[in-house]
Amino acid sequence: MTISALSLVAMASYLACAFVLTRRSHHSKLGATSVVLATLALLSHGLALFVLSKAEQGFNLGIFPIASLVALCVATLLSAILIWQPVKSLGVVIYPLAAVFVAIAQWLPSQRVIQSAPFITQVHIALSIFSYSLLAIAAVQAIYLAFAHHRLKTHRPVLNFLPPLSTMENILFQLTGIAFALLTISLVLGGLAIEDIGAQHLAHKIFFSILAWFVFAVLLIGRIKYHWRGHRAVKYVCTGVALLAIGFFGSKVVLELILHRA
Repeated sequence: MTISALSLVAMASYLACAFVLTRRSHHSKLGATSVVLATLALLSHGLALFVLSKAEQGFNLGIFPIASLVALCVATLLSAILIWQPVKSLGVVIYPLAAVFVAIAQWLPSQRVIQSAPFITQVHIALSIFSYSLLAIAAVQAIYLAFAHHRLKTHRPVLNFLPPLSTMENILFQLTGIAFALLTISLVLGGLAIEDIGAQHLAHKIFFSILAWFVFAVLLIGRIKYHWRGHRAVKYVCTGVALLAIGFFGSKVVLELILHRA
């Protein structure tokens, strides 16, 4: 099977799974059809991305392949979370977005071949991707939470596939807490792996990553000490995720797509 065919299978499976999830309420069990479609999507996405990223002298970690990798990680983590948490509503948004990133990586060229990296750098990259992925899921959950609050304030019923507000808030802070711990370890390891900030083009990324770290730290302290919730949680989570996205993908956009530097 060609890479294009694998990408098409992944896209179709993601979209079909999202459609199936829209037909189920939040309290219903995860159906066998959803499991099969999600598994097929993840496997075909992963295989297509591996073949696409494999280069003769290493791996292509250009902006579009790495964005697809993050999307794969997000979709994989969401699929695991779906087993024990009522978050089918998240799949309705995240699976179609994953399909979009499959298409972008497949049909838009982006080259940045990495030959090898020290072990500490590899761990830093892995933890960063996991933390970014969890925070991306948390951001979607925050948007749903804001939507649910708005519906209730305007005295309109919340859609049936959304779980109760208390459940949504608990899941939001659980995801954020785990991601914050991973992000903290990742930043520490990343700091230890720095050789030359200027030569590695890291100043922009470090600034926004640390700024995002402080945003999440303030949110979690506020949650523990002052019982923050609702709109304040939504604003902090979305702001932190936006800062991380600017720090990581913003620098890659400038370097690869504007300045054309590998």
